[in-house]
Amino acid sequence: MIKNYLKTSWRSLWKNKGYSAINIIGLSAGIAAVLVIALWVQNQLQYDNFYARKGDIYKLWNRYSDEGKVSVHDVTSGPAAMALMEDYPEVEHAARMYWSTDRLLTYGNQSLKSAGNEVDPSFLQIFDFPAISGSPTHALDGQKNIVLTQQLARSLFGSEDPLGKIVTLDNEEPYKVTAVLADLPSHTDFDFGYLIPLDNIETYGNNWNTYTFYTYVRLRAGTDAEAFNQKIAPLVRKHVPDLKSNSVFLYPMSRMHLYSRFENGIPVGGKIEEVRLVIGIGLLILCIACINFINLSTARSQKRAKEVGVRKVVGAGKRSLIGQFLTESVLIAFIAGILAIGLSFAALPLFNAVLDKPLSLSVADPLLWLALLGFILGTGLLAGIYPAFVLAAFQPVKTLKGLIKKSRYTLSLREVLVIMQFGIAVVLIVATLVMRLQIRHASERNVGYMTSQLIEIPIEGDAANHYEAIKAELLRSGAVKGVTRTGWSITVNGSSTSGNISWEGATPEQTENSSFVLARTESDFINTLGLTLVDGRDLDYARLPADSSSVLLNETAVKTMGLENPIGKYLKKGNTTYTIVGIFKDFIYDSPYRDVSPMLVSASKNWLLNMIIRTDEHRPMQQNLQTIAGILKKFNPAYPFNYQFVDERYAEKFNDQQQMAALSLIFSLLAISISCLGLFGLASYIAETRIKEIGIRKVLGASVSSVAGLLSKDFVKLVLIGVIIACPVAWWAMNKWLEDFAYRIDTQWWMFAVAGLAAVVIALLTVSGQAIRAAVANPVDSLRDE
Repeated sequence: MIKNYLKTSWRSLWKNKGYSAINIIGLSAGIAAVLVIALWVQNQLQYDNFYARKGDIYKLWNRYSDEGKVSVHDVTSGPAAMALMEDYPEVEHAARMYWSTDRLLTYGNQSLKSAGNEVDPSFLQIFDFPAISGSPTHALDGQKNIVLTQQLARSLFGSEDPLGKIVTLDNEEPYKVTAVLADLPSHTDFDFGYLIPLDNIETYGNNWNTYTFYTYVRLRAGTDAEAFNQKIAPLVRKHVPDLKSNSVFLYPMSRMHLYSRFENGIPVGGKIEEVRLVIGIGLLILCIACINFINLSTARSQKRAKEVGVRKVVGAGKRSLIGQFLTESVLIAFIAGILAIGLSFAALPLFNAVLDKPLSLSVADPLLWLALLGFILGTGLLAGIYPAFVLAAFQPVKTLKGLIKKSRYTLSLREVLVIMQFGIAVVLIVATLVMRLQIRHASERNVGYMTSQLIEIPIEGDAANHYEAIKAELLRSGAVKGVTRTGWSITVNGSSTSGNISWEGATPEQTENSSFVLARTESDFINTLGLTLVDGRDLDYARLPADSSSVLLNETAVKTMGLENPIGKYLKKGNTTYTIVGIFKDFIYDSPYRDVSPMLVSASKNWLLNMIIRTDEHRPMQQNLQTIAGILKKFNPAYPFNYQFVDERYAEKFNDQQQMAALSLIFSLLAISISCLGLFGLASYIAETRIKEIGIRKVLGASVSSVAGLLSKDFVKLVLIGVIIACPVAWWAMNKWLEDFAYRIDTQWWMFAVAGLAAVVIALLTVSGQAIRAAVANPVDSLRDE
């Protein structure tokens, strides 16, 4: 029986090659989209979920109140990790991590730069990264030990065994390689090439008021995390009683990637919303493809009505007919599934480029074939069950006499399906438009400084000792107009945050709840960046030693403090008193979608690891770079000339939103293309069922244009209904998406009008061929009785 079903189904597909091709193309595109999306979703769900004790690993967060609003951040004070270990027996391990830094690693004649982190030795007891060689558990117990990733070890040592070898960091510090880890997978938020023990930043490590570290904790098995969070909440207040509104809590590491957005101190979502959105889009695209199959199958129902009648007359039952038509559906889905694998392989490079992820399909993976089998059976049954029941229900007497008529219900259902298709397409068009406008809106936001002609260079090796000489020679070279150095990259929120800052007129509540971004520089900060000085002067620690107790504030800090005429007034951080000497306009150093935070810039000559250079715009940039490289090589010969353009670094802030916008565009085009196939199926059905009506109209004098307009009017009506339904859905969805951005656009009526007009135009272009073909047909052929 099954063999007969397959043979009959194949003959039917071969006989109707055009319809079969449309069905297969639509379904294969839908299945391929779902397969690629499933790969990305799997990657996202696996983030930091591969550790043996993943359920016991947490990250320490701070929670504090500020004028009635509860805020959180994951940068903690140094002593917190040790306090947790000493005071709470539930804590099995606690480890700090300092921010990632690029350093020069040398072995023999081989030198290269790599990003890495300083961590407490217990870090590798919390996170059991797979090891290639050595024992990571105690690999960092020695102060001069280093752990490398496999790729970095291979780059440094080639085919040599790296264990026990000495690597020199920054041409100064020798470290012994004690373990080699497997390269980090793509589904982790960690990004390091090496790890070394924390040993040289105890100044910040012992200060409860300065937040500089990430702190990770592994609880003992069976610990109730919720109860433990209540227990440790007052940890900071125990050591700094003035911070009455500050508390700490542990947040599961397995949820960090997907659920890292907090509102009023409570996790409310994050990346998981993008994952759900993409999953929904993938299922909708597959649904659209299934709708196509239903429309195209029922559009051919009159051609197959007599076949059903003959089969029933010779004894075929309803069950066998349903089995026959479902077999056809599954066969089409099977062919589409095989084609979908090829489409997925072809589409993966595009998706990898858009998402910046190394996603891959392996034909040797049994899960792929199980998933594909599920897709094929599920899609085949879902798409084929309705046409199968409709066709199997035809009455043989009526079908053989040609009296079969479709009910108004059947036609209405088909129209509803097309309305759904174009409704989905309109929502995706609006989403693409809003995302791109939001990105453009943020990119056109006033940055607050001139990003062009600015480059950042890490201060490393001998450059720190010869900074003044380097600066002087750069300014004399003619290639440079300004030089300054800072403790952080100006395009990244890498500066520390601090509370417990008081100022003249501050209330105890303001002092307790204050939260400032702390930044360090030396001299010529405002001039080099091109900031706007509102009042006062720039810091000049190089020539004015008294500036060691001077600070600059941004305008947001002045507003937060409620100061009038702030120049010359004092503020206090800990036991240090500072004088406010300058106010500058806000500039964006963090996300361009967020409000600017209060910033305090102090003068220092320590921990200034970033050189900012403003080049001369009247000279070619390449010539400027050659000049700068020559000067740096003169004073720091062991290090390669590494630089980054500030405007390019700033542009990277839009990557996540640009990825979503690109995905939205791709899926919109795919949804519209598949929807057009469905519309083509409905056009075929309408033309087929109204062929005699069209013939009579032409005999009575109707013109080709009037007949074509009559048919097109029905399709435009369906699309317009879809637009009307989709617009409020799109408005709600995009306003929900925009809620995540403090700096955002407002949805405007014309966005929905553009999407609706695009849908109508696309629909008209799709059906015009079928409408004109039906209108120009010879009425004699359509009215001739068989």
